[in-house]
Amino acid sequence: MQKLIIAAALGASLVATAVPAQAGAHGVQAAGGWLAGQLVDGERFETEFGGVKYPDQGLTIDAIFAFAAAGNARDHSDRAIAWLAKPDVQGAYLGTGGESYAGAHAKLVVAARVKGKNPANFGGTDLIAGLRALQAPSGRYADRSQFGDYSNAFTQSYAVLALKDTNATSFLAGSQCPDGGFPVAFEVSPCVSDIDATAIVVQALRAQGKPTGNALAWLRSKQQADGGFPSAQGGSNANSTGLAAQVLTGRSAVKARNYLKSLQVCAGPEAGAIAFDSSGFDKANAPRATTQAVLGLTGANLATLRG
Repeated sequence: MQKLIIAAALGASLVATAVPAQAGAHGVQAAGGWLAGQLVDGERFETEFGGVKYPDQGLTIDAIFAFAAAGNARDHSDRAIAWLAKPDVQGAYLGTGGESYAGAHAKLVVAARVKGKNPANFGGTDLIAGLRALQAPSGRYADRSQFGDYSNAFTQSYAVLALKDTNATSFLAGSQCPDGGFPVAFEVSPCVSDIDATAIVVQALRAQGKPTGNALAWLRSKQQADGGFPSAQGGSNANSTGLAAQVLTGRSAVKARNYLKSLQVCAGPEAGAIAFDSSGFDKANAPRATTQAVLGLTGANLATLRG
C-alpha cells in the first residue's frame, strides 16, 4: 500500500534541513548545493501525504544523479546511497512479502552504478537478479504486486539502462507511436506520445546504439516558444524540460537550457533552487524540479554518469 500512497503524493511537501544560501547563486553548482541542503538528516528526501511522512527513495535517487551531474555535494551523495542500501529502506522501495517492483529495482541498479557500487550485492541484495525475475518473455518488465502493475516506459527505460538487455530494448523500441514519440503506458490504444516518456526512452535506446531520429523530431516539435517543454497537464516546466534537454542537441538544447536557467532563484534563502515553472518558487515541488533541471542543464547521460 505504501507504493500507492507515495505515487499519489509526488507533489506533496518535503521536510528539509536548512543551509545558508548566498546571494547571486546560479548555475548547476548552486543548484546542487541548494538541493543538498534539502535532504532530511543530510541523507534522504521524504514525502508527506495525509499528515504522514514517508521516505522518498525515488527522489533521493534523482538527487544522487543531480549531484553526480553537478559535480558537487559528494558527501551528501555518499550518505544518500548508504541510506538506500539499508535493508528496511530497500524493502520499502523494492517490495517485500511477495511484492516486487520493477521500476524501483531498475532505477536502484542505475543509482548503484553511478556511485560505483555493485548492484549484484547492494546492501546484501542482488538487484540484478531481482530485476531479471520481473521480465516477461516479451522483454517487458512488470511489477509483481497485489495492488496492480504500475510499470511503464520509465520502468522499461531504466531496465534497459541497467541491464543492456537486447530483448528488453526491442520491446521498448517496438512501443513507438506512429507519430514518432513514445507513450507512458504500454499496450494502450490509441498510442499517445508523451514528452517525458519519449525523452527517457530516447536516452535508453541511444545507449544501446538504436536509431532515435524520429523520436527526437517529434520531441523538438513539442518545444514551446519560451524554450521549455510542457507536461500533459499544462505548460512549460522544469521537469519535462530537464528530461528533454538531456537528449537534445543544437539550438533546441540551447533554448531548453536557457528556459531552465530562467527558473533559477538567484538570491535570498532559496538561492540556487530551480522553480517548477514561471509562476514562481514553490518549496513543495522545487526539489524534484531542481534534480531534473540539473540533469538537463548538464546533458547528463545516465548510462555513463558517475559520481
